[in-house]
Amino acid sequence: MGTVYAKEPVINEDAMSNTTDSEDPTEGPGTSPESRIQHIFHGDIKVKVERVHIEGLGRTKEDVILKHVSQLFKAETFKDVIFTSGVVKQELEELDMFQGVGVLIDTSKGPKARQDGLDVTVIVKESRRITGNAHTSVGNNEGSLVLGAKCPNLLGRGEHLTAEYSRGTRHSVGYNATFTTPLQGDIGKRFTATVFRTSGDFLSSSYKEIDHGTLLEVMLPSFLGQHSFKWEGNWRDISCLSRTASFAVREMAGHSLKSSIKHVFTRDTRNERIYPTKGYLLQISQELAGNRLGGDVQFLKGEAEIQLNRKLLKDCVVSCSLQAGLMKPLNYTETLINDRFFIGGPTSVRGFNFRGLGPHADGDAVGGEAYWAAGLHLFTPLPFMPGRGGLGDLIRTHVFVNAGNLCNLNLAEEQTVHQHLERLRDNFRWSYGAGIILRLGRIARFELNYVIPKTALHSDSINAGLQFGVGVSFL
Repeated sequence: MGTVYAKEPVINEDAMSNTTDSEDPTEGPGTSPESRIQHIFHGDIKVKVERVHIEGLGRTKEDVILKHVSQLFKAETFKDVIFTSGVVKQELEELDMFQGVGVLIDTSKGPKARQDGLDVTVIVKESRRITGNAHTSVGNNEGSLVLGAKCPNLLGRGEHLTAEYSRGTRHSVGYNATFTTPLQGDIGKRFTATVFRTSGDFLSSSYKEIDHGTLLEVMLPSFLGQHSFKWEGNWRDISCLSRTASFAVREMAGHSLKSSIKHVFTRDTRNERIYPTKGYLLQISQELAGNRLGGDVQFLKGEAEIQLNRKLLKDCVVSCSLQAGLMKPLNYTETLINDRFFIGGPTSVRGFNFRGLGPHADGDAVGGEAYWAAGLHLFTPLPFMPGRGGLGDLIRTHVFVNAGNLCNLNLAEEQTVHQHLERLRDNFRWSYGAGIILRLGRIARFELNYVIPKTALHSDSINAGLQFGVGVSFL
């Protein structure tokens, strides 16, 4: 939560000499400063926050700050005041409106100050009106250089306007402008509007895609997790990368307009994202695209992911992951390649190339409408560098087993759920291996593995032996 400072009051010797036994010991100028120090700065003693001062506000509206600092008046003991001050400091920092936040606690001043009274001063330093940055970001097996500009606290209530340009290692280029504002002054409730343009080459599928679109999103927390409600309008252009592109890819080339609504529920109790030792992740999403929403792409899609982490022995953690997805075209239409599922690669089912598992046409990955993927990992520290500081905290070893399948299910046919599950179970692929993991900050990790695929179809693209990957999300 940061540091909260409790200021020891200055003792006025004249006031001490004028103190008499007949004066009221609970309030007034005759109270002994020594007794006030001993009385207030004992953690379990009852106190009362009388005033909260806010210093450093310029363009920030006071009502944004008051919502957070008002909880200080509910503190009943000095220990409560310290804890609540830390909470206030953390909440104000999370608003991303200030370069720094400090809290100073002092005894109440004035002729009518209570013996148990406290004054709290919150000192803030507002962010600059515009800032620029250049950094790198990591996606799933792709790195990007990002140049951006940001206008924090644009209208005084935590609004942010951000513009970014990115260029990736896989020939991807994109830029976007995003406006974000908290709802009702709560950073957990946000509205975001984004205008974007992206382009990228998908070599394993022999096509290039250029997107122009708008995204509107509302984030709402609940006692179970986080809800995200999105609307996306996206004009997509698919073109073939070469003359050798398969007929299946050529058939889907051209322009399409996607208008969809999407809901994502996330519950994450993991103690961290990169090397979790306990907790679980549960994420469920549903997406509906249709002509009634203004587009010419029509489908219903659902995905789910769960990850469980548990510590077995000292610094040894077992992790189990399961992912699954299903989509159905609507009104007798066909799904496009850029809407389908793809699995395989160093961040998915290892032992296969990127998008290497599943349906192919003349060597091009064309994706599928149903998939599942599972992973079981045992993470251990380096035997000669067991952690507790230094490189040992950044590097782990792991052994793993991965499995999965990607196919198409004809949901229009009169088949039972059991028959569809049989189709997903048949010809599933699996692999196993071991490797080394390197933490890249707190947002990504690098893996170098030796993988042995055990089962595969002739159409799959296999990558046996050494395989490395970098990303933010791994199976």
